[in-house]
Amino acid sequence: MIKTKKTGISPEKKKEAEAQIIEQSRIIKYDTVNYAIDYLVEKFNPSKETPDEGNHDSRLFVIPDYQRNAVWDDNDRSAFIESLLLGLPIPFLFFCERENGIIEIVDGVQRVTTLNSFVNNNFVLKNLSKLTALNGFTFENFSEATQRKFRNKTLRIILLDSDTPVESRKDLFSRVNKSGRKINDAEFRRGTFPGKLTQFIEKCSKDELFMSLCPLNDKKVERYARFELVLRFFAFAHDYKNFKHEVAPFLDLFLERNQNTFDENSYKSEFDRMCKFVQKYFELGFARSKQSVPNVRFEAISVGVALALRENPDITTTTDCVNTWLDSDKFKELTTSDSSNNPGRLEARVEYVRDCLLGRRQ
Repeated sequence: MIKTKKTGISPEKKKEAEAQIIEQSRIIKYDTVNYAIDYLVEKFNPSKETPDEGNHDSRLFVIPDYQRNAVWDDNDRSAFIESLLLGLPIPFLFFCERENGIIEIVDGVQRVTTLNSFVNNNFVLKNLSKLTALNGFTFENFSEATQRKFRNKTLRIILLDSDTPVESRKDLFSRVNKSGRKINDAEFRRGTFPGKLTQFIEKCSKDELFMSLCPLNDKKVERYARFELVLRFFAFAHDYKNFKHEVAPFLDLFLERNQNTFDENSYKSEFDRMCKFVQKYFELGFARSKQSVPNVRFEAISVGVALALRENPDITTTTDCVNTWLDSDKFKELTTSDSSNNPGRLEARVEYVRDCLLGRRQ
């Protein structure tokens, strides 16, 4: 028998709570339907205005006033189109039918507007992580067969009944958009690229020495921030000269290409050697302050140390010497957030650390 902790809630309070649940609960009727992309685009009214309800040629799907404006950029929109092309499952959209037959989009405006823009050739695919050959394409660049297949794809819709109160629609929209949390890059990669390298990086991220050098708050730890840092270390340490501005697709491609071909012993040896060196000579490890490990600082130190040790495994220095150039204006300039996605700055900061450790800079 499972024991429950006593909360001290009185029978009267429980009765009040049950009554409130009954009072506040709303029975919402709905159907689950499938709409083809072609139909969604054809019947979509892209403005936040209700079409003329007396005009039978008016488009059917409308954006209610409580909906947010478009917030997706071209990267977000491209990723959504890529997911559709890959056949990945797409979350339900929520629509509500009004008494006059007009249907308002309760949740899904970003997706529907993206489909409308794409099919009408109003944006160009960019930074695709899987279908890289499609970067630079618009819809009209697809073959006729691919266009037909895309138009015929269906999305699943929760269609609320026409008697659903407006306040209930607003409440649903608010709850759908506030509940849960958006998946971050590390969470996405762990689920999308399962395999030997992903498991190895996961193991390294839980290494006791590494964790002590990389203090993070609980929220970041829960969302696999250390996994992300270890992945950045290996990706940049092995291929930083080929980095071309966008971090996410660069890391995705590294993880995918090396999933089952990397040399685990070599990777582990370099990772351990780098961490031990940082422990010995870097007073705060990778951190700038307590529980603060900026990506750019981590990349500069970890990759710079690894590059230096490749050239000279027997490097020695002092903490005072290291602190001198860590506190320099040059290092601070190279590790500002503004330079995080700049390929020239990435190369400059990791090589700056390398050269300082090898005595090439004063």
